[in-house]
Amino acid sequence: MRASLTALGTAALLLLAGTVPAQADEGADQTFTIEDPRITESSGLAASRVHPGVYWTHNDSDDGPYLYAVDSRTGETVATVTMTGVGQPRDVEAISLGPDGNLYVGDIGDNLNGTWDHVWIYRLPEPKVLKDVTVRATQFDVVYADGARDAEALMVHPKTGRVWIASKNKAGGGLYEGPAHLSTSGNNVFRRVAEVPWVTDGAFSPDGTRLVLRGYLGADAYTFDDGKLGDPRGVGAGFQGQAESVTYTADGTALMLGSEGERSEVRRLDVKGTNAAQATPEPRASGGTSASGGTSSASAGEKGAGGDHGGGGDGDEGAAGKGGTLLGGLVLIGLVWFVLRSKRRRTGG
Repeated sequence: MRASLTALGTAALLLLAGTVPAQADEGADQTFTIEDPRITESSGLAASRVHPGVYWTHNDSDDGPYLYAVDSRTGETVATVTMTGVGQPRDVEAISLGPDGNLYVGDIGDNLNGTWDHVWIYRLPEPKVLKDVTVRATQFDVVYADGARDAEALMVHPKTGRVWIASKNKAGGGLYEGPAHLSTSGNNVFRRVAEVPWVTDGAFSPDGTRLVLRGYLGADAYTFDDGKLGDPRGVGAGFQGQAESVTYTADGTALMLGSEGERSEVRRLDVKGTNAAQATPEPRASGGTSASGGTSSASAGEKGAGGDHGGGGDGDEGAAGKGGTLLGGLVLIGLVWFVLRSKRRRTGG
């Protein structure tokens, strides 16, 4: 008993003195750099649900039917997937994980803004083992009800499994709803249901109630209800050169924001509160345009300065509360230890 109290009292004193070493952190789901020299145009991100801390990505174009599993602890590629059954990809722009355990890959880019009469979605099971492997994928033809267009964001709803696409246009894009179930027997028609700004990627929160859309100058979060979007609110993404990708961490506590280029950085951004799926993002400054659009909002720029590498002040509110509770508890234990020690000295114990 005395040994236990001594240890706890010592821990409390060290904590008060600021000398307690931090708990070991394996570094998963933190800001990291993609080290693979083959990945020079990372255009999409999806957090693995089978392999904690691993993120799926791919190159933009002129690469081939390849997906890469990158370990956020090291930035190293731990598996390369070669897709078969999909022909030659043209402009792969997005990747998302569905509730069925499948990866959905969006070959939906069209740099000439409406040249292709159809684009493609590829679906394949997420590998259960991380190793280089060849996987046969299912290919789906996609057309838009209002004509061909460029797009870089594909999101699979985590509850319904429905696929959504956000188009990219300087004058503003659209949110497109796919059919309830994709079919290989003909064209899958996507219909415009909402207006969105310039979008380079998007992601649903794990509970499906939030949709984050990012552009080159920031990112906005919307409440999401079966295609109905709430008002955009800046999430404090800040500026990131050639900002191309976003995903939630598997536990929903943060966003991971990626960019293109050699040794590109993927930044962690804690969302306000302890659960990003339920959190309320920061409102955009009045009079500003969307953080995803042509002009960054004040709230996005200011929060991004402190939040892009570790979440900023807003993201730490939940952690701060828990830290204060822990500190108080350890101090109380330390005081109890001192009282008991004093009594033992007086009684000769």
